[in-house]
Amino acid sequence: MKKILIANRGEIALRVMRTCKQMGISTVAIYSEADRNSPHVRFADEAVCVGAAASKESYLKIDTIIEVCKSLHVDGVHPGYGFLSENAVFAKACKDNGITFIGPSVEAIEIMGSKLAAKQAVSKFDVPLVPGTDQPIADINEAKNLAEAIGFPILIKASAGGGGKGMRIVNNVEEFEEQMKLAVSEATSAFGDGSVFIEKFVTSPRHIEIQILGDTHGNIVHLFERDCSVQRRHQKVVEEAPSAVLTPALRKQMGEAAVQVAKSVNYIGAGTVEFIVNANLDFYFLEMNTRLQVEHPVTEMITGIDLVKEQINIARGEKISFGQDDLKIQGHAIELRVYAEDPENNFLPDIGKLEAYQIPKGEGIRVDDGFDEGMDIPIYYDPMIAKLIAHGSNRKDAIEKLKKAIIDYNIVGVKTTLPFGEFVLHHSAFTTGNFDTKFVDNYYHPSKINKTELALATLIVAKLFEEKGQTFEHVSEGNIKNETNWKNNRME
Repeated sequence: MKKILIANRGEIALRVMRTCKQMGISTVAIYSEADRNSPHVRFADEAVCVGAAASKESYLKIDTIIEVCKSLHVDGVHPGYGFLSENAVFAKACKDNGITFIGPSVEAIEIMGSKLAAKQAVSKFDVPLVPGTDQPIADINEAKNLAEAIGFPILIKASAGGGGKGMRIVNNVEEFEEQMKLAVSEATSAFGDGSVFIEKFVTSPRHIEIQILGDTHGNIVHLFERDCSVQRRHQKVVEEAPSAVLTPALRKQMGEAAVQVAKSVNYIGAGTVEFIVNANLDFYFLEMNTRLQVEHPVTEMITGIDLVKEQINIARGEKISFGQDDLKIQGHAIELRVYAEDPENNFLPDIGKLEAYQIPKGEGIRVDDGFDEGMDIPIYYDPMIAKLIAHGSNRKDAIEKLKKAIIDYNIVGVKTTLPFGEFVLHHSAFTTGNFDTKFVDNYYHPSKINKTELALATLIVAKLFEEKGQTFEHVSEGNIKNETNWKNNRME
């Protein structure tokens, strides 16, 4: 494999390209008209415009991307995440045209792309499943009776897709029918598939996922867990590895269960098996993502494994370069997704120009981004600017490093999730590890951001005084404003 096209954009395209270049592999970028001046376009050896700004007119145009591959004699395609990464039609098109799809088989994508098909495949193995249906709901009254038998609250879930769409919590039988109709309607609108099923709603759940790798020689290993419980709108914002609550015995048990999930579909490449874990540390299979995850850097930081390199080598037909017993957890890593969103306005996107943009640096700090100063954040795509990762000798060390990195990250021109990250890292529920997927609902309010800013500013002003050889016992908000030019929660 000498030339790889990255069928994606932004930070993940750049991240894949960097590994390709280290391996001596040529890279091809595709881009929309809106991304013409993006860093991933300049970094690639070759770049081709595939259409207008809208995804459906560029990054989702399968026929156009295949034609680019053929005209440039591309050997393989890395889909990144999002867009076509879990699209079985695209994977098949690559295969039919003699292009290596750097990912799992078409069959594995199809099975795991349906939550119901995934549950049916996994049920043949020794993997805990949440009580519920394993077939689409056809009869509402029958489903209502089953819900009562399982016990409320229950969860209605779309079989296709994710991101919280087509998902409804039902607390009692009286609201079941209405919530069912809403879930079906939302699933149909979002995924073109109105199939839904029900399962027991696990209260106070943690979202813990296991990274796996499988090769064409029958080897499957897991690379430990990531705790992704800090979420807003069912989407992750803060991820860490390892989890603060897993014991070595439970880690081994969940890792082995994840391997069984992968075996159920003869999985090849990098994938993630997602579990929900209740307050008693009982775990249940949730779903499998048949691609590289956004949060894969925290796994790389604690294992020293380049997951993209492994993906490429596996696609070449090589064996995984290590065994399960070779893997050891090295320290702790935490990732904050830096979105162009306003955490004081329900995390709504805040599109604009990056008037100032300087990333933090230092030991244990990694920034995966896809923007430069002066660029506009496009309205057409996910508003993520970067992933900020800190690696420390232990969890406390990683938290402290990430706190400092957030302070050093200077973004002016758009609101970001950096202040929210500060709030999370300072909150006792997070620092003690005593939190779940309801962290935002239970602890966060926009007014808390200002308090975090003030506390952070006080520390920085104290440092300024100290550097001048002066001391002070207390500083007011007014004094802070006089001492510093504070904008967008950054000191310029």
